[in-house]
Amino acid sequence: MLRITELRLPLDHNDAALRAAIVERLRVSDARLVSFTVFRRAVDARRKSAPVLSYTIDCELIDEADVLARPGGTQLRQAPDTTYRLPERAWPDLYATGRARPLVVGFGPCGIFAALLLAQMGLRPIVLERGKRVRERTRDTWGLWRRGVLDPDSNVQFGEGGAGTFSDGKLWSQISDPRHLTRKVLTEFVKAGAPEEILYVSKPHIGTFRLVSVVEKMRAEIEKLGGEIRFGHRLLDLRAADGQLQAVTIVHSGAPQGEEWPAELVVLAPGHSARETFAALYERGVYMEAKPFSVGFRVEHPQGLIDRARYGRLAGHRMLGAADYRLVHHARSGRAVYSFCMCPGGTVVAATSELGHVVTNGMSQYSRAERNANAGIVVGITPEDYARRPDTRHGGRVHPLDGIDFQQTLERRAFELGEGEYHAPAQLVGDFLKGQLSSAFGSVLPSYQPGVRLVDLAQRGRSSLPDYAIEAIREAIPAFDRQIAGFAMPDAVFTAVETRTSSPLRITRDRSMQSVNVRGLFPAGEGAGYAGGIMSAAVDGIEVAEAVARVLFDSAPPLSLRTA
Repeated sequence: MLRITELRLPLDHNDAALRAAIVERLRVSDARLVSFTVFRRAVDARRKSAPVLSYTIDCELIDEADVLARPGGTQLRQAPDTTYRLPERAWPDLYATGRARPLVVGFGPCGIFAALLLAQMGLRPIVLERGKRVRERTRDTWGLWRRGVLDPDSNVQFGEGGAGTFSDGKLWSQISDPRHLTRKVLTEFVKAGAPEEILYVSKPHIGTFRLVSVVEKMRAEIEKLGGEIRFGHRLLDLRAADGQLQAVTIVHSGAPQGEEWPAELVVLAPGHSARETFAALYERGVYMEAKPFSVGFRVEHPQGLIDRARYGRLAGHRMLGAADYRLVHHARSGRAVYSFCMCPGGTVVAATSELGHVVTNGMSQYSRAERNANAGIVVGITPEDYARRPDTRHGGRVHPLDGIDFQQTLERRAFELGEGEYHAPAQLVGDFLKGQLSSAFGSVLPSYQPGVRLVDLAQRGRSSLPDYAIEAIREAIPAFDRQIAGFAMPDAVFTAVETRTSSPLRITRDRSMQSVNVRGLFPAGEGAGYAGGIMSAAVDGIEVAEAVARVLFDSAPPLSLRTA
């Protein structure tokens, strides 16, 4: 199999034109082209007046060696093998000697894929998820958006599918992927009902409504393979002896004060908002450290403005869809300001998981057909920015829970500025740049529900963000306007506050993917500080599941004790 890259064709080409272009690039007769598949299709919009489609093609030829032997540059090579192969499968009596089955804490993208891989290896994991099944969770989430009623255990952050369920469903990442594990992730999504195009479009996405059914089917597959998913179960505590995990304490409806379970191997994938869990683990001495993250606002523009800025006269073409953007500005202060989780044709959503807090995020459906585009405009911060107390457990460094305190302070202030009922504070971009209070919305109507209140987001004494973040964003907006014409439009809307861009801490692990001081505990995914988004979290879940399997296989009973 050969791989051709950067094969460019017009937006409106037909299937015959693609085959003809392959034959022309390879300089062979049509008869020698046995078959081909599209591995990747991207839009090349570097020339706004003439965007084209750029293909990566895998093709099978008669006498491939002859073609490879010719001078072809870097755009023709042997296609890599992207097939995922499971590690050694378990034997039937693995747990006959009384060993505890592996636990997976959290059922977001990382937990789902960790559980799926463990189940595919015959290891019958038990998943513990504090929230509800995805459809019940969806009803609870709409309860916040429509009625201002928050369930702290069932919301945008907590429940089956994790925070990625209520997002754009982006299925691409910039992680290094030499083993092609992202291909494994996409393949499993397609098997669960996601559209096949996610296997080849350059920036695949599913959208919230489709993700719901995909997550349900993946849960059913895990259960079919012997796994169990227990909803309404929250990790409260753990017990270790001599640095080895012994047991965990779980809160659930039958044990509201907690029930201790034997536990040797635990995948810890609770998501970036599991603040109670982080605090409990810190008190138990699990090593963790503060890390950088970002805070800012959600910005909304008309989607048509973004389309025209990116695609010119071809804006709206069926092959282009709703345009996205990715922007970065390095401020004079040295801080980076950048767009985060851009949602074409989407909405700004209430994403808090705590009573009396306001948090924003972005969401799109598969169609990306809503009127506004939105993105986080966020500023990078460091542990030194939010340090309040020394970490006496680990030599006086920044306390790993200080980042959570910093986030909570901003979220409570946003709730106060929104005047309660989970309304969010908002301001027109033009007024924000001028430092004046907005009096009315213009052509851009905010999509955030339950609703917004117009305020001065930078008012002294009641600012929604630290002064250094306000100044960095004010400097960045005109710079972004030079890249996306109209980005600084006065009627664009900022909605505060975006704080959950990533975990504010890292639960440190070693090369075996176990906690550096609690063997048997495998910190994983976004909450543990090792991923950022659906794809990277899912890949981390696969790698952690493999690490769990290695421990089990290495400590297995001898062959003579296994059944046939």
